[in-house]
Amino acid sequence: MTSHSNDKQLACTLAAGEKQKTWFAGLRREVFEGGQPYAIVNADTPHDLFHVLGVPVVTNQWWAAVVAAKRLSEEYLDAMNAQGYNENLCKYCSIGLATSKVDLGERAPWGGLPKPALLCARLTCDCSQRIFQQWADQTGAPFFPLEAPGTSVLPANWWELSRDRWEELCEPRRLDFAVDELKQLITVLEGIGGRRFDADELRVFLQRVNEQEEQFEVVRQLIATAPKCPVRVTEQITNVMSTQWHRGSEWALSHARRFREEVQARVDAGIAVCPTERKRLMWIGAGLWHNTAFYNAFEESHGAVFVWSMYLPFGPDWYIRYGLDDPLRALASRAVTMNEVLHNPPYAPSWIVREAQANRIDGAVILMPKGSRPSASGKRFIAAALEKAGIPTMMVESDMVDGRGWNAEAVHADMVRFIEERL
Repeated sequence: MTSHSNDKQLACTLAAGEKQKTWFAGLRREVFEGGQPYAIVNADTPHDLFHVLGVPVVTNQWWAAVVAAKRLSEEYLDAMNAQGYNENLCKYCSIGLATSKVDLGERAPWGGLPKPALLCARLTCDCSQRIFQQWADQTGAPFFPLEAPGTSVLPANWWELSRDRWEELCEPRRLDFAVDELKQLITVLEGIGGRRFDADELRVFLQRVNEQEEQFEVVRQLIATAPKCPVRVTEQITNVMSTQWHRGSEWALSHARRFREEVQARVDAGIAVCPTERKRLMWIGAGLWHNTAFYNAFEESHGAVFVWSMYLPFGPDWYIRYGLDDPLRALASRAVTMNEVLHNPPYAPSWIVREAQANRIDGAVILMPKGSRPSASGKRFIAAALEKAGIPTMMVESDMVDGRGWNAEAVHADMVRFIEERL
């Protein structure tokens, strides 16, 4: 049995990390040497269309997390500020632009991003269009924006509708609009990738995505019901998100099964992340990519284990789409409200309270990245809902990829007080 102070306890975690490295190295090689086109896209865009039309994608948020993990975000952002960019600009979106505008030579993460053939983002906040348009101008690639049409249906228990009643949840008029946009995007991708769109191919692809998410559903239940947490949040995120970035592929489905089997084996053997677990914590918000060691810093001292983050349970609840007679419409339903469901009331607060109760959470730590305004404002509603449900919360004012404002000693002291006095 691996010591619970060890950073990685699952073999599949190492495999997932290696997959991302070898995939990106291969992509750079194919782009630079073979001239293969690829796209830079936001996380809430319909990656599935890019995959079935043969256009590889690099996800903006994943790339920002890589930059932060390499401890280079501060240098990139300082250089951007020196060029006159606002210090309060959303870092999650703008770090990608920074890596294209600021030349770090050989120190650029994994050799840096090659020139894309397309950039694509949903316009879910004020900065998205300007950042991506400037990024497109910088690289000489076109930018395809996807609108975020407003909703008039706001069911708090959206997860009861998302799998089978997604037409009702996402509203026919919004889906009509989104499908029209996706058809325009298909035309662009056909020109880039050289393939013709095939609805049957997309249907099979989405069925594989469903199977992948069903594996995550099993893992989610295993973690929620095990006497003590069998998998660290950091390892949950690595295995889930590396699989999501390649979702619909045979590798992704195979890795999801491997992850489920390894977690099941740990639960069956009674293996826990922290054998002295006494308090169960949930992390709300994007990952703290510049300091992931924070998540296991309180295991040995306080028996406080981060059990939950959004990355694992959101897949089964939002990505699964049953009823694929019209696969393009089903895909549109997933894209049309994704970011809002994760962050905005009433969607996010009700879902997170439900998840907290299912996972026997003792306290929630909430990341408040002030530069990411739609996400940050939603955190206030989430905190209020959790406190009302009797679950103490602690707000951490920091950014997911910008470590310049991170005060490790102060945050550690705040966490100790939170655990000892409120839990």
